[in-house]
Amino acid sequence: MARLLVVHHTPSPATQELLEAALAGARDPQVNDGSIDVVVRPALVASVVETLEADGYLLATPANIGYVSGALKHYFDTIYYPCLEATRGRPFAAWVHGNLDVTGAVRAIESITTGLKWRAVAPVVTVAGAPQAEEREAVHDLAATLAATLS
Repeated sequence: MARLLVVHHTPSPATQELLEAALAGARDPQVNDGSIDVVVRPALVASVVETLEADGYLLATPANIGYVSGALKHYFDTIYYPCLEATRGRPFAAWVHGNLDVTGAVRAIESITTGLKWRAVAPVVTVAGAPQAEEREAVHDLAATLAATLS
């Protein structure tokens, strides 16, 4: 069974709403017939072992002062070297929510995942302000696309 690790920092109602849309996409029966185990972990508790055991990664963060959340940065700091070689080439997707500029957060995710040599299945989805139906759908579809690569 394939394993998708969802690493998130969702401190606000908006980010929680987007997480729920993403999980619905990852679990959508059109792409996940039960052959993909979706493991959901807050960024502050996601571990090296869980990262090594996963076949793909969905990353979710707010943009805080133009950067990824400290929680997601902590996750990357924790797993980077222990997972550097073993996770090379694995697929990932990400979304960023912000009320203002998300450019720095997107750049950080792209930079760190490039260093890890993870493979993006789609561009990072960005959401500004309160999520609208089209943005929830974009996050849903992003997660579904990622799950489809694992099935």
